[in-house]
Amino acid sequence: AAGRGTRMRSDLPKVLHSMASKPLLAHVLATTRELSPLQIHVVVGHGAEAVKEALDADDITWVMQSEQLGTGHAVLQAMPGVRPDSNVLVLYGDVPLLTFSTLQSLADNSPSLLTAQLDDPSGYGRVLRDGQGQLRGVVEHKDASEDELTVNEINTGVLAYPAKLLNEFLPRVGNANAQGEYYLPDVLAMAVSSGHCVAALKADDPDEVMGINDRRQLAAAEAIHRARQADALMLAGATLADPLRVDVRGTIQVGMDVQIDVNVVFEGDVRLGDGVSIGPNCVLRDSKIGAGAVVHAMSHLDDVSVGENCSVGPFARLRPGTSLGDGARIGNFVETKKARIGAGSKVNHLSYIGDAQMGGGVNVG
Repeated sequence: AAGRGTRMRSDLPKVLHSMASKPLLAHVLATTRELSPLQIHVVVGHGAEAVKEALDADDITWVMQSEQLGTGHAVLQAMPGVRPDSNVLVLYGDVPLLTFSTLQSLADNSPSLLTAQLDDPSGYGRVLRDGQGQLRGVVEHKDASEDELTVNEINTGVLAYPAKLLNEFLPRVGNANAQGEYYLPDVLAMAVSSGHCVAALKADDPDEVMGINDRRQLAAAEAIHRARQADALMLAGATLADPLRVDVRGTIQVGMDVQIDVNVVFEGDVRLGDGVSIGPNCVLRDSKIGAGAVVHAMSHLDDVSVGENCSVGPFARLRPGTSLGDGARIGNFVETKKARIGAGSKVNHLSYIGDAQMGGGVNVG
């Protein structure tokens, strides 16, 4: 996570650019943590203090790479802190779409390299195999021969490797190449020449290995993430009016027969009970919606609890601390804050309820 990301044309370190309301590096760390790693080492360089401040956690060891001299050099900086009997998984802070299952497979087959098949492999390092299909090495695009450039299986840079072998081979990696950098994949050829079998595992979906180098690629990654979340919602029992126009920017749990209209944004941790209906152009953040509740169009719910069979909106704004009892009804253009609305109560349009508690069956407005 040490690169500047000049093509982003931004003062912000590339790995702090946002996808689904979280920094790119945060997505990588979240997937990493699903593997229950013994240690997480994050190599930083450009904007190191900003990256640390944004994502510091007890389970992270920060490693400084003062000069960006290639991926091999970056990993070498971290190796003194790596347990010598461990298995090292190397990931990249600007590759946020990798899945748990892919990384688990890679770790289980160490030493291993993740590859991908691309229609246009221009700019990527090529994976070289022998006559039996076994990995024999990787060559960078700028160093490849004409024959090697015809290969469309590319090196993603993501690999798993025993720490013992990394400590043996990494110090021997040179920089006699077009970039003058120390390439991490060189350790793969060293392992092969030393008699080790290195697995080259092809990603099922090339989208997983997409790296973010500019804002167009960032937008493309956001769209892929959005589509994944929409698929998960539908598989969990939700009907989406248009899967392309639902945005999950956190975590969401849905019950059966949930209905979600267009242009709905979910942020933080959201839970929707059975039979919940969310109208168009709503924003729900860190909220729990009880079974059978209806949130009508243009409503904004932030850190609230809505009971079963409630009705909210349209054009309602429920602010943090609001709690609705079962069957409560909130009319259009109603705003609440730290309000406890009792079961069966009704707040009509154009009302404001703040720091208040209403018993059941009350009619206001």
